[in-house]
Amino acid sequence: MEIQDIKNRFGIIGVSASLDRAIDIARQVAGTDLSVLITGESGSGKEVFPQIIHQLSTRKHGPYIAVNCGAIPEGTIDSELFGHEKGSFTGAHEARKGYFEVANGGTIFLDEVGELPLATQARLLRVLESGEFIKVGSSKVLKTDVRVVAATNVKMNEAISRGRFREDLFYRLNSVPIVIPPLRNRKEDIYLLFRKFAADFATRYRMPHIKLLPDAVNLLSNYFWPGNIRQLKNITEQISAIEHEREISATVLVNYLPQDSFAKPGLPAVVGDTETQRGDFSNEREILYKVLFDLKRDVVELKKLFLEMLQSSGNIEGADFARSHATEIQRIISDVGTVKNFDQPSIEVHDAKPFVQSSPVKELIEIEDSLSLQDKEKEMIVKALKKHKGKRKTAARELGISERTLYRKINEYNIVE
Repeated sequence: MEIQDIKNRFGIIGVSASLDRAIDIARQVAGTDLSVLITGESGSGKEVFPQIIHQLSTRKHGPYIAVNCGAIPEGTIDSELFGHEKGSFTGAHEARKGYFEVANGGTIFLDEVGELPLATQARLLRVLESGEFIKVGSSKVLKTDVRVVAATNVKMNEAISRGRFREDLFYRLNSVPIVIPPLRNRKEDIYLLFRKFAADFATRYRMPHIKLLPDAVNLLSNYFWPGNIRQLKNITEQISAIEHEREISATVLVNYLPQDSFAKPGLPAVVGDTETQRGDFSNEREILYKVLFDLKRDVVELKKLFLEMLQSSGNIEGADFARSHATEIQRIISDVGTVKNFDQPSIEVHDAKPFVQSSPVKELIEIEDSLSLQDKEKEMIVKALKKHKGKRKTAARELGISERTLYRKINEYNIVE
């Protein structure tokens, strides 16, 4: 079956190469009995891939059971998965079959497998290795023939290093890995998904479906989408139900998007969610300031190097070296926008001995020394207000702060608009 046929059959929307790659792996592995581990962020659409694997396998006529491991209490998870005997614990009034017994000959999908308790992980490992399990409260070994597909949004390497997940179980589950890309890495698919959801909700609510104006399409594509497809669907439903105008502009759309999740192109990105990272970079503005300080240090080093070249140019070779490199340094420093009034020194030759004109070297290079957080913050606010012609709401959105914070900063710095 071709990839496009699979998309049509399972209702998958998207044309990105990373999505096609994930579907292709699922298609190829479906005909085997290998365990599959699907990883991806919450809301990225992991749940459809076990269905693809099951429906394209020889087990398609057998049972298919999906289990959300994170939603089952730790005290009952073993009973749910492997069953229990009558009287094995309080409330066990009769014997019960577990999912592994019921799914015999079919496929079981273990969603959020990273949330399983360690004791249950040991039981699951035995099933994967030998197909054997024991009901809670029993001593009889039972056999099952089940294909296991698991999924998680947990970073498994970190979970293993912290002792929260068994390494041997991870390798058993991860016989074939499938990585589902987050929505922000599928920019070409975002608007396609929006249109699909908008059409679905228009049919459900019996109203004209909403359309996005070009500026709203651009805003939609550049949003970070921390909740992925689930968040996009939720926002589309909100707009469909609330807005009276069916043509949506960026001004309207932005009211439905949390302001702290806009992609900031050109800025360093914080990866991961550890306490250390949150402590070092509490927000992207602090990252920008750190970059500026590092940049200043580099420019100062260039200045020192250039001064040394000029001061040591006591012979023809030294003068030529200083002249040729002055042009290159001027270009580098000019690119970063940190040096003002940078003029290449002119060299005169008298009696075959070059020297720099008598004007002081310090007057040739002027480096902006003011890089305090307050000055830069004030400068950024003034520029934003000027760019948006005093519209504080728009300026606050570009600065990545709330309008209320912007008002406070304007008063704090005595900024006259």
